[in-house]
Amino acid sequence: MAGTIEVLVAGGEADPGPPLGPELGPTPVDVQAVVQEINEETDAFDGMEVPVTIDYDDDGSFGIEVGVPPTAELIKDEAGFDTGSGEPQENFVADLTVDQLKKIAEQKSSDLLSYDTKNAAKEVAGTCVTLGVTIEGEDGRTFKQRIDAGDYDDTFAEA
Repeated sequence: MAGTIEVLVAGGEADPGPPLGPELGPTPVDVQAVVQEINEETDAFDGMEVPVTIDYDDDGSFGIEVGVPPTAELIKDEAGFDTGSGEPQENFVADLTVDQLKKIAEQKSSDLLSYDTKNAAKEVAGTCVTLGVTIEGEDGRTFKQRIDAGDYDDTFAEA
């Protein structure tokens, strides 16, 4: 009867009620232990919807895999707005600092195609363009050109 359950939970705020409780109830796992581990692993995504996969065995053992929220959700959370611009080329809804952009790129790096933080930041900047978010007052495309020109090499230097 081993199986897998996939749910979307609020980061750090999972509880034994729906959607987890009804899914885990018929399984041999300790629901409270699962909830506690999910909350520990998703605490960094405070309040954001986070995809979680729970694999369990017949003996009650379980494993949890936490996904990363969509890039747009990370940007919205970091910049403090709820919805992107309907006209992202003309009406901007928020502005990120380079440090905020770098933080998002680092959080999302495991899900991106980029091989380093500098290129991950360029991918995040591309999402900023579609949401109507500027980076230090600049359009995301201009910011990406400045990254390519080396203007932010110190900021995105790999440790």
